[in-house]
Amino acid sequence: MTNIAARLAVLLLIMGLAVLTNAQAQEKKIKTEELPPAVEKTVFGQSQGATIKGFSTEIDKGKRLYEVELTVNGHGKDISMDKDGKIVEVEEEVAIDSLPPEVKAGLTRVAGSGTITKVESLTKGGKLVAYEASVKNGPKHSEVQVGPNGEKLAHEE
Repeated sequence: MTNIAARLAVLLLIMGLAVLTNAQAQEKKIKTEELPPAVEKTVFGQSQGATIKGFSTEIDKGKRLYEVELTVNGHGKDISMDKDGKIVEVEEEVAIDSLPPEVKAGLTRVAGSGTITKVESLTKGGKLVAYEASVKNGPKHSEVQVGPNGEKLAHEE
């Protein structure tokens, strides 16, 4: 390895660690007593019949969001709220067999040769905007999205 290549490798490693540290710092686990009262009220209403697994907070596009991780009827559901308790986003695990045929076909198409391991519906502002699938392709894991009708999205939601 040349001296320039070695320096480049070290620089890339440092940059990668900085990005990873920043991403980890953005989402922080918190306790119930750290929730603003309006968020706590929304959590109480949304968690009826569910098991609360935990809470976190992060800054997204300059705004602080609070997230509750739930288990509802055996599947995962994450609800993100602003400081006023307004629901911003809901990610809810869905069985792949329960998906409309066009959504299942769309996810299968974008997953390619990978295996779909989990699917979540993604709702923003009370409207279903996408389905997101976790895909395993050998040792690699990734996520793919399609719109509510199984079509390719212009941008990731």
